[in-house]
Amino acid sequence: MSGGSDEPAPVVEPNPSGDAPDLTLRALNQRIRQQEILAELGVLALQSTPFHDLLNRTAELTAEGLQAEFCKLLEYLPGEKRFIVRAGVGWSDGVVGVATVGADAESPAGFALRTGKPVISNHLENEERFRTPELLVKYGIRRAMNVILQGDGSPYGVLEVDSRAEGEFVEHDLAFLQGAANILGMAIERQRHERSLKAALERQRILLNEINHRVKNSLSIVRSMLTLQARSADDLAVASHLEMAASRIATIARAHERLYRTGDVESIELVKYLGGLCEDLQGTISRCAVEFEASQAVAIATDRAVQIALIVTELVMNAGKYAYPKAGGPIRVHMTNDAETVTITVRDEGVGLPAGFDINRGRSMGLRVVTALAAQLGATVQAQNRNPGAEFILQVSLQPHQRDER
Repeated sequence: MSGGSDEPAPVVEPNPSGDAPDLTLRALNQRIRQQEILAELGVLALQSTPFHDLLNRTAELTAEGLQAEFCKLLEYLPGEKRFIVRAGVGWSDGVVGVATVGADAESPAGFALRTGKPVISNHLENEERFRTPELLVKYGIRRAMNVILQGDGSPYGVLEVDSRAEGEFVEHDLAFLQGAANILGMAIERQRHERSLKAALERQRILLNEINHRVKNSLSIVRSMLTLQARSADDLAVASHLEMAASRIATIARAHERLYRTGDVESIELVKYLGGLCEDLQGTISRCAVEFEASQAVAIATDRAVQIALIVTELVMNAGKYAYPKAGGPIRVHMTNDAETVTITVRDEGVGLPAGFDINRGRSMGLRVVTALAAQLGATVQAQNRNPGAEFILQVSLQPHQRDER
C-alpha cells in the first residue's frame, strides 16, 4: 500500500524531522490490534450486518485501531458536490447525518475522492496543500487521514480519521485505514447490488401481477361470452356444449388465480382448489346442490391438479345433466387420500346408469374428456350404480407415473 504499481501513491505531508517511526512494543501491539480489527470488520461485512450499523461499527473500530478520537464516513452527494457525514464517532450531536463538507480537490477528502490517492495531513495548522474544512477547525483537529471508499461502481465517499493529539500518522496507519475502507467498500457494493436486485425483483413482481390480472380478466371475458352464447342458443345441445366449455375455462381460471395468489407455481392445495371449484359449479348448475367434503389437505403438482379438476368438472356437469333430467338434486364430491393416492368420488341420487354402461366407451364429449385426462394422469375411473343414483370413482397417484412424463 506504500507506492506499489497497483496502488496510487499516498499524498503524505513531509516530515520536518526526517526521523523514522518508532517501532516500540506499544506500536507493535497496535499493529496486532489493527489486524484483529480488520478481521472483525470482515466478519461483520460477511454477516450482512445492517448497513447503518456496519458504518457506525467501522467508525468505532477504525478510531480504536488508530488510537484517534474521531472518525467519520463521508458519503458523496453528486448533486450538491459535497460530502455528508453519514456515520462517525467522537462528534457531538448535530454532526452525523447533518454536517457537510466540501468535495472539491482543494479539500483533503475531495482530493482523495477525485484522485483515488490517500491523504495524510499530520499538521493541519501548517497545511498548505489543502484547505482545512471548517468542521475540523471547529473541533481542534490537528492531524487527519483520508482514503476513498471505492466499490465496483462509483465511489461511495471517503473514510476519514481525525485526532487532536500530537504525533503523526504513518504509512502503516494508512495501510490499516485503507484495509478498513476496502472491506467497507466491498460491503457497500454488495448492498448496492442487493438493492438493485430487490428493485428488479419488485419490478418483476409488479409485472407478473399485471400479467396475471390480465390473464384472469381475459379468461373471465371468454367464460362470460360462452355463457351468454349458451343462454341465447336456440339449440339445447349447442347451449350444453357452450356451458361445458365455460365451466372448463372457469376451472383453469381458478387454478391460475390460486397460483398467482400463493406464489407457488409448482403445486396446488387440492382441497381448497376443488372446494372453490364446486362453489363455481353450484352457480352453473343452479338446480342441483353441489356439495364438497374432504378428509385432509394435500398438495399436488399444478398440472395434475388442473387435470383432476377438469375431470371433476366433467363428472359434476354430467351428473347435473343426466342424473336429474326433470328436477334437481344433490351432487356430492368427496375426497380422501393416503400417502400415495387421492380418491375422489362424485355421487348423485338420480336415475342411475343405463344398463351395460361402460365409461371407456362413452360417446359424450364429457366422458371422452374424462377418460382422456385419466389416461394422461395414469389414473383409474370407475362407474357404478348406487341405490339411488350413480357414483364415479377417480383414483390418482400423488406422484406422476413414468408414462405421465412429457
